[in-house]
Amino acid sequence: MNSETNVLIICAHAADFVWRSGGTIAQYTKANANVSLVVLSFGSRGESNDLWKIDGQTLERVKKIRRAEAEKAAAILGVKDVEFWDLHDYPMPFEDETINRLVRKMREVKPHIIITHSKNDAFNPDHENVSKAVTQAGSMANAAGVRMEGLPNTKQAMIFGYEPHQSEVSLFMPDVLIDITETYELKVQAMECFKAQKDLISYYKIKAEMRGNHARRWSGNSSYKQAEAFTRYFPYVGSEFK
Repeated sequence: MNSETNVLIICAHAADFVWRSGGTIAQYTKANANVSLVVLSFGSRGESNDLWKIDGQTLERVKKIRRAEAEKAAAILGVKDVEFWDLHDYPMPFEDETINRLVRKMREVKPHIIITHSKNDAFNPDHENVSKAVTQAGSMANAAGVRMEGLPNTKQAMIFGYEPHQSEVSLFMPDVLIDITETYELKVQAMECFKAQKDLISYYKIKAEMRGNHARRWSGNSSYKQAEAFTRYFPYVGSEFK
């Protein structure tokens, strides 16, 4: 990773990028990679339960709070290019207009790496819908026949899927573990921005420690303390095993 590496993160709801890839994102921003983030919705309907317990709460107020939390978290992780698309959540349908918008964003960023939701999430159809939309948009972005003035088609990006919240029930099998030991405290600070889901903070601290244990075990590198897990959308291709 370096200043010539382009990374695009696409997440369904305001906090998804932090819970599942905050440490990894910070690793890339620390290396001066070009990191862009698209937050498709604020998760105001389905992932803001604590905020709805406040008397007189409104949808617009929830969105404002969630946006402020996500902006603060992104800044902590070093992400400067952030877009909030304010899509409907629970459910999150994808019309042609939104798919085309994703294609345009991919062609603008020209990502070498896309980080998004994995293909299976037993308890969150929004996440599965995002995975399908990213797959479709990625194929269109690569296709020379899909014309967009001033935006030529892209090359195939490496796509990685987040670990879902309920890993085992979602049949999640990690293909990649990213060491986040150096950026773990930044991830914790970013997680603490989300008051609407504060119960998840301890959960994802435990998850990072567990994956850190796996990283040590599977690599033999005792310096790994915390890690995040991902699946590969496509197989690794190279001239040697890595």
